[in-house]
Amino acid sequence: MPVITEIEDLKRLYRRRVPKMFYDYCESGSWTEQTFRENSSDFDDIYLRQRVAIDMAGRSTKTQMIGQDAAMPVALAPVGLTGMQHADGEILAARAAEKFGVPFCLSTMSICSIEDVAENTTKPFWMQVYTLKDDAFMQNLFDRAKAANCSAAVITVDLQLQGQRHKDLKNGLSAPPKLTPKSIANMMTKVTWGLNMLQTKRRFFGNIVGHAKGVTDPSSLTSWTAESFDQSLNWDRIRHFRKMWDGPLIIKGIMDPRDALEACNVGADAIVVSNHGGRQLDGALSSIRALEPIVDAVGDKIEVHMDSGVRSGQDVLKARALGAKTAWIGRAFVYGLGARGEQGVTEALQVIHKELDHSMALCGHTDINTVDRDILMVPKGFSGDWS
Repeated sequence: MPVITEIEDLKRLYRRRVPKMFYDYCESGSWTEQTFRENSSDFDDIYLRQRVAIDMAGRSTKTQMIGQDAAMPVALAPVGLTGMQHADGEILAARAAEKFGVPFCLSTMSICSIEDVAENTTKPFWMQVYTLKDDAFMQNLFDRAKAANCSAAVITVDLQLQGQRHKDLKNGLSAPPKLTPKSIANMMTKVTWGLNMLQTKRRFFGNIVGHAKGVTDPSSLTSWTAESFDQSLNWDRIRHFRKMWDGPLIIKGIMDPRDALEACNVGADAIVVSNHGGRQLDGALSSIRALEPIVDAVGDKIEVHMDSGVRSGQDVLKARALGAKTAWIGRAFVYGLGARGEQGVTEALQVIHKELDHSMALCGHTDINTVDRDILMVPKGFSGDWS
């Protein structure tokens, strides 16, 4: 077996072992994919300031997010169709996150249901929801999350309509996958993936089928999805959702300081600076460029997290130094999941932790909670001075 030293190692294995349509689903952005690419490449424009002759012993990456302890400032982001990347993928990822000591967030569009994940883990996880028109479905989703002892709800606010991802359209992405000569030929080369999928009963959207009115098969799900997402969403509607959930609330998809302040006003406990991994508005700023102005705008009014483009422990360190309480990873853990199942997710977390820990030390810090902007060299105009 290959030695895993970086997330890219897991990505290479992932590409070989998972059907093309699901690899493309993960590894793509909308339209030209400019924002998808820059989410990662913009981290490279920020340099770390090395310090020497400082006692590096006794280091700690432990922190808290919305009052919950975590082994490092990392959370597993909600990713749809995770159970198509590997059989029972959401369960495996949640288990790995639990054992490592970081939060796991389940997507509404998961293959394994809220109840599936709860039955196969021992600690609370977070539940992500979309801003849908159907109040009955939304209340039921929140109630199911509460019954499963979810410790936070995450409302995604940047998907009123879906950005076009060319690869998904060309591949005819669906769950279960559509059986065409092309997809069958590709899946026949992914033997381990196929054998694992044959052994699980979870191949459809577990949070929706049997819960959303009229959804019984992939075709009915398509029409339900097209009709359910609320293009008339506004902050009053988000206040209404806040009343449905009385626990800690995180609002995900914030890219402008004005929206960050609105999130404070509706009673959120945290926000996630996120452009949906470059899958929505192509040509938008990367999340790391958008982060600092939002942190400056909200001050200590609300906890600020970020995602999109995080592929290493150094990315996590840079985000933390720019003011993010934590960085969420999506693709980085999916690579591990598709490559090696639960073990691969653990390996992804281990890689990120080691990079974070060592880089923090070489920047002169032994506690992640003392890291600040002083460890960075940031180009002038990186986060502003736009005409």
